[in-house]
Amino acid sequence: MSHTILSKKLYCSIFAALLALTLVTVMVAMIDLGPLNTPLALGIAGLKATLVILYFMHVRYSSRLTWMFVGAGFFWLGILLALTLSDFLSRGWLPGYASSIAPEQVTTRPLEIPPQPGPSKPE
Repeated sequence: MSHTILSKKLYCSIFAALLALTLVTVMVAMIDLGPLNTPLALGIAGLKATLVILYFMHVRYSSRLTWMFVGAGFFWLGILLALTLSDFLSRGWLPGYASSIAPEQVTTRPLEIPPQPGPSKPE
């Protein structure tokens, strides 16, 4: 089985790109972009993950079987995210759920813990 040998220059340039993207992530976190902060941070993280997978994990020059398993892993991640988001997004309409109750209707009371029977004392 032959392996593609990559140059140190390529590894250093990928490392520099990862450092630059990390710096961009930090700078974007300091700026308030409203609802765009999370998608932008996830996009940058996805780009960094792609660079790591392709070059440091040597997937770019691997066989089709390796690509198939990488694709299957991302497909499974998509299934997990879809199921999680479907659960999260469907909770707002449930009756009696906290988001459907007006704040003035919510009453708080201290937690009542029933007394527990203790060990019997010898006489």
